[in-house]
Amino acid sequence: PVFKRNNGIGAVCVYKRTVLQRCVLMLKKRILLASASPRRRELLRLITPDFDCVSADVDETLPNGISPSDAVLYLSKIKAYAFAPDSRIIIGADTVVALENRIIGKPKDAEDAFHILRLLSGREHSVFTGVTIIAGARKRSFFQETKVHFYPLSDEEIRAYIQTGECFDKAGAYGIQGQGALLVEKIIGDYFNVVGLPVAALYRELRLV
Repeated sequence: PVFKRNNGIGAVCVYKRTVLQRCVLMLKKRILLASASPRRRELLRLITPDFDCVSADVDETLPNGISPSDAVLYLSKIKAYAFAPDSRIIIGADTVVALENRIIGKPKDAEDAFHILRLLSGREHSVFTGVTIIAGARKRSFFQETKVHFYPLSDEEIRAYIQTGECFDKAGAYGIQGQGALLVEKIIGDYFNVVGLPVAALYRELRLV
């Protein structure tokens, strides 16, 4: 009885949720997420609660001169292929931040974090996430780009954010899902792509494998 609620909007919401749940059940194989990221684990649960999660022990050194989009595709592939072949659907993913096509990694220390955030202050940068899916003989790779624009930041604001400790394990020295949200003026594209996994696109790709 999908339409039992009196509230019309509520009834529609229940209907949509039920349809999505049915689509998720269409996945015939268990999923292996080749990532140690707690954020990706949380996001993948929006698609299915039934998956395994193992960190891929791979060399993530990038070839010289590689573009941000090619970099995330390259890294997602080596993470996924580290577990192939496997009876499960394997998902590898990686995210980078880029300013003017230059990849910005995780900060080495507080001074490096300050330098990165000063660089991003008042400017637009891009966040790229690449995803590779391996399901037996079927292999699919894609990436998404989200543009993020920071407010102009004072040195005091930057130092206060660094003191939260949130910046040190994140590309670009900020986490949009935490207090880093206070630095962001606007985004163009998928918010979850910035967090680390473009779940809507991934959901649709999984239905094709």
